[in-house]
Amino acid sequence: MAGKAPSDFVFAAEKGGVLHLRNFRRKSFDPAVRAAGLDKLNPHALRHTAASLAIASGANVKVVQTMLGHQSATMTLDLYGHLLNDQLDEVADAMDAARAAEASARRPAATVAALPTGRSVGGPVA
Repeated sequence: MAGKAPSDFVFAAEKGGVLHLRNFRRKSFDPAVRAAGLDKLNPHALRHTAASLAIASGANVKVVQTMLGHQSATMTLDLYGHLLNDQLDEVADAMDAARAAEASARRPAATVAALPTGRSVGGPVA
């Protein structure tokens, strides 16, 4: 953001200081949730949704770890790894396709030699 220092707050209080969660919820978040007609939504649910969408869309787990500030990718996978279960069939299909392509590449290519018209390998055409 132009003109901002790395230490500046992204979300600041009205006078530029620290925006405390309680004030943010009371003045901004909860009224927006009510206006949107949503029920019982909290900021942590948005964090969980963002992480879930990132993982489900194939984001690198190390990137999601950094995004969430987790100490390790293991922590991220422990919390969100259940989302990867839906991708098991896709992984199996991709592995099958890779195996088939490799096997096909190893097979010698069949060669067909054109023979003169009216001739076959066994002698004259009957």
